[in-house]
Amino acid sequence: MTEAPRHGTEPIEGEQAPVATVRIFIALAPPDEAKAELERALRPAYEAYPRMRWNRIEDWHITLAFLGELPVGTVPLLRPPLADLATARRPVGLSLRGGGHFGERVLWSGIDGDLEGLHRLAAEVRTVVKECGIPFEDRPFRPHLTLARARRDDPTCAAEAAAGLAGFTGSRWEAARLHLVGSNIGRGPGPIHYRDIEAWPFPPNAAPTPPH
Repeated sequence: MTEAPRHGTEPIEGEQAPVATVRIFIALAPPDEAKAELERALRPAYEAYPRMRWNRIEDWHITLAFLGELPVGTVPLLRPPLADLATARRPVGLSLRGGGHFGERVLWSGIDGDLEGLHRLAAEVRTVVKECGIPFEDRPFRPHLTLARARRDDPTCAAEAAAGLAGFTGSRWEAARLHLVGSNIGRGPGPIHYRDIEAWPFPPNAAPTPPH
């Protein structure tokens, strides 16, 4: 497992060393097949709006709890309870559907399927974070997959791209793992990249009992 990069600067002599931090969130990720379906549906938008800041397909995720910038020392606190939570849960059946936009600039795809189970999982994840004593902004959970951000000088393309996804309905899939993710947002001028700090598999759904 690859650890998210640590950040910080060398202290000036006589000054206290800055605390290394990492920006983290807890998420689910669609399988490759589901991402490929959405990628095909997005091809007209890729061609029509090349200047949008498109997220890398391998980084697509459904955020359950965004924790923000935290000292790296808080990460070990999260590992055991998140592992226990994943072990006690069954996969959530979901699909990608349609599209929309937040404000003028953020393009997203919607989530369908067992939304009740998804909301319950998000609530349990946030409870784990709170029980670890980690402060974060507990915003209302709005399931979605962020795809791109429009540039400030061309904000209308997000709404237009969302309209192009209106008829999209992806295949159903099961979330296989609970991911603790680190990001490099705000670290430089390049694109945002995400990296698993750790991921825990959900036990597979039990096979149905055959009829007697």
